[in-house]
Amino acid sequence: MRIWGPLVAICLGTFMLLVDVTIVLVALPAVSDSLGSSLSQLQWVADGYALAVAAALLGAGMLADLHGRRRMYVGGLIVFAVASVACALSPNMPVLIGSRVVQGLGAAAMFTTTLSLISTLYEGRRLALAFGAWASVAASASALGPVLGGLLTQALDWRWIFLVNVPVTVLALALTFRHIPRSAPRTRDAARRLDVPGVLLFALGAGGFVYALTEAHAQGWASAATLVPLGIALAAFVAFVRVQRRGTHPLLDLSMFRRPAFTAAMITIAVGEGTVYGILPYTSLWLQSVRHLSPIGAGLVVLPHAVAAALVAVVCGRWLPTPSPRLGACLGLLLAGLGVGAEGFLGPDSGWPALVGGLALSGVGMGLVFQVAASLALGSVPPERAGMASGTYSTFEQLGYAFGVAAFGTLAVSAMTVSLDGKVTDASATAGILSGGGADTLLSAAPDDLRPGLDHTLHAAFATGHNTLALTAGALCLAGAALVVWLTRGARDEGPGRDRADAATEDSASGVSTH
Repeated sequence: MRIWGPLVAICLGTFMLLVDVTIVLVALPAVSDSLGSSLSQLQWVADGYALAVAAALLGAGMLADLHGRRRMYVGGLIVFAVASVACALSPNMPVLIGSRVVQGLGAAAMFTTTLSLISTLYEGRRLALAFGAWASVAASASALGPVLGGLLTQALDWRWIFLVNVPVTVLALALTFRHIPRSAPRTRDAARRLDVPGVLLFALGAGGFVYALTEAHAQGWASAATLVPLGIALAAFVAFVRVQRRGTHPLLDLSMFRRPAFTAAMITIAVGEGTVYGILPYTSLWLQSVRHLSPIGAGLVVLPHAVAAALVAVVCGRWLPTPSPRLGACLGLLLAGLGVGAEGFLGPDSGWPALVGGLALSGVGMGLVFQVAASLALGSVPPERAGMASGTYSTFEQLGYAFGVAAFGTLAVSAMTVSLDGKVTDASATAGILSGGGADTLLSAAPDDLRPGLDHTLHAAFATGHNTLALTAGALCLAGAALVVWLTRGARDEGPGRDRADAATEDSASGVSTH
């Protein structure tokens, strides 16, 4: 157990925090039926977690350095478990959303310490073995998330997707206390104090921007409910940039963005996450609320994507030649864009097989993105900036997902409203209910003689909405690939085997997908 005890403790936490990103996707219709929810609230169930992870990640890394990595990991486990129980016992949507945010804070504390713990506990061949095991567990989490979510939701109840975290946390805590020694914190001098203004401003900016995007479809872009949080978010981001520029030891070193390759890496991961995974909640809603698949069935439909991404990220990195980071980033976004775009040709009578090919191809593209984008980021900065670069990479990864879910929700409602205009009494209200998984609710409220025609209309409207999302996502991926090519056009490519990037990767938690 000297070798495996610490590794199992770390991998258990890693598996939980990553699987909780995707495990909720197939449970969204069941959550909506149980608690009653709008599309905005369903978006926040997925977005609140990712946004909290992104907002807290850089600050959590600083706290781990100040107070010790094991202490931070244990604290993250406890917060994650308590929040999971709160999610499971939620009597309404506001409590569930708030609990998901707290759960994300615990996940950030765990996420920022997992690989740094491994790098301090192992060396030589054992270190390579430990990193390989961690990568396999992290990759499998994305593949198993939708299936586990479907199994638990269908066999028991959606609340069990959160309750299952409790016994796993207890086991992880026991192994952590037994096998992971305490790590000595760094000297708590002025240079290493937590950048509280930076953390708060970044969280306010990211949260305000996502809130504005989420509420725009319901309140309108010109409403105070949209413009006020958007204005606050912009002001917070401007203040954050100023604070970081003036700080001696900033939370985020903005000078890294002067390097085109680093900026290209951030664009690659943010665009990939925001487009490919930003539409997945709406794919799940279409599969269950329109096509009436079971939660398990919906999870199995998404499984080819997750398996393809995991195989490319892990297998290609170990046994097959990997393209250079800049070429791989462009190729990954290109394949991801073609794959997600291929999901945009649904008709009123289309079934789940229409999605499988596109899902698998986008999985191949994103697997390549995960394999090479981190190397592009870490290889473009000095070794002493590797830790901050990896934290920034992980932050952009989570922000891309959060922004994507929010933006595509607004686009979905707009597209469905246009499709329903002139076919129902209130196109905007109907689109809001339909996009939130309420097709059966709309049908049950209609007179018996009108239901067949309305059913076809709703199927067509949701297909139109999903097609709009998929084609837009595909176009954004292709535009991102072109932008990466332009940014790195004069860069010298050092290849995937660079010593500097490989060493830095040991401190990065971004080598595999969190979806």
